[in-house]
Amino acid sequence: MARVTIEMPALFPFSTELQVQVGHINYGGHLGNDAMLSLVHEARVRFLRRLGYSERDVEGVGLLMVDAQVVYRSEVFHGDTLVIEVAVGEVGRSGCDFFYRVTSRESGREAARAKTGVVFFDYERRRIARVPTGFVHRVGEQGMGGE
Repeated sequence: MARVTIEMPALFPFSTELQVQVGHINYGGHLGNDAMLSLVHEARVRFLRRLGYSERDVEGVGLLMVDAQVVYRSEVFHGDTLVIEVAVGEVGRSGCDFFYRVTSRESGREAARAKTGVVFFDYERRRIARVPTGFVHRVGEQGMGGE
């Protein structure tokens, strides 16, 4: 079986901590795959807030997620605190990738790697928009922005 691999950027200049809640746990007694996407989503929202944005308003346009990949590396349990690092890479004409490195603070082990691809979207006109120049500059100031 071919496995998905995610090439991670060298630098993750933003991180946040999130605690695993009981609702994140699946029937196997560990963090569910759906919950991992919710947790990296929260990390992305916090990252954008630090830059002065929201998912609905980045220089007048919003974000629309178009793909996601997650590679699980170790189990995570209820009550664990996750350190989620966020970086932006591969900024293109109308979108970019967000990368996430998820580590258990308790064990120190990497729990997952994830990547979400987004396009910038004009919700009023209902169409894809160009990446805002201000976003590119702010991401660059943070030491992010791609390869």
